[in-house]
Amino acid sequence: MDKNHLIEKIKELKKTKNAVIVAHNYQVDDVQEIADVVGDSFALSQYCAKSREDIIVFCGVHFMAESAKILSPEKTVLLPEIDAGCPMADMVTPEALREKKKLHPEAAVVCYINSSAAVKAECDVCCTSSNALKVVKSLKEKEILFVPDKNLGSYIAQMVPDKKIILWEGFCVTHHKIKPEDVTKIKETHPDALLLIHPECQPDIVRMADFVGSTKQIIDYATQSDNKKFIIGTEMGVLNILKKNNPEKVFYLMSQGLVCPNMKKTSLKSVYEALTEMKYRIEVDKDVIIKARKSLDRMLEIG
Repeated sequence: MDKNHLIEKIKELKKTKNAVIVAHNYQVDDVQEIADVVGDSFALSQYCAKSREDIIVFCGVHFMAESAKILSPEKTVLLPEIDAGCPMADMVTPEALREKKKLHPEAAVVCYINSSAAVKAECDVCCTSSNALKVVKSLKEKEILFVPDKNLGSYIAQMVPDKKIILWEGFCVTHHKIKPEDVTKIKETHPDALLLIHPECQPDIVRMADFVGSTKQIIDYATQSDNKKFIIGTEMGVLNILKKNNPEKVFYLMSQGLVCPNMKKTSLKSVYEALTEMKYRIEVDKDVIIKARKSLDRMLEIG
């Protein structure tokens, strides 16, 4: 089946099955183009919480599809590639978190959305890179246990000096591997370009940025800026919408290593198969849903 035929079949299936396709900004271009909604974790969480379709086809990774199921337990949530995981999310387990909580009984527990449903169930409130600062600032507790991304947690800690941020030793393997020399080299090559960095990068990289933000915040900044050239310091998938929305501007990827293999697993073929065969269904234990939903709902309330 050629690409155009595949796209038409997906559109037909989506209509007949009352399904919606959501895709993260890091998905391959073809998948972003077929999706009804493309966004970062926060935008997709908001959308899934309000969606009215019976089926959500989540083009992303496992923890994202789990979050959609938690927010819409009555809906069928499909993950086209069942082995699309997140190494960062795997760096924290509910068992290890429970032990850490015993050491810090007065701390509020904030979990980055890049975590499993079982971990979310152990936390007070969830956050994304878009709203992490707002979430942490909203808490009355002076001690915050932040899991699992130590880089995002470190970035937030700098802006809330009145709070003690206890960092978990987790990180995004894609963003974390960027080195200062990578940044120095591309800035020397493109001295008139602004450097836009995701806070999942290491602190010494973040300090070199002209702007730090989530994927949506990076997209918005580049779109609204009068500058015409930008170095993008996040996963390469974001280039699709940046170029599409800003044809008169030039974008350079900070490093060719900014590719998340798990995010690139989903294809048009796997989306088609997901709708045809109703696979792979995401299921979450009812007790976990009840507990994890509290942390997600609290995040959505804070905004």
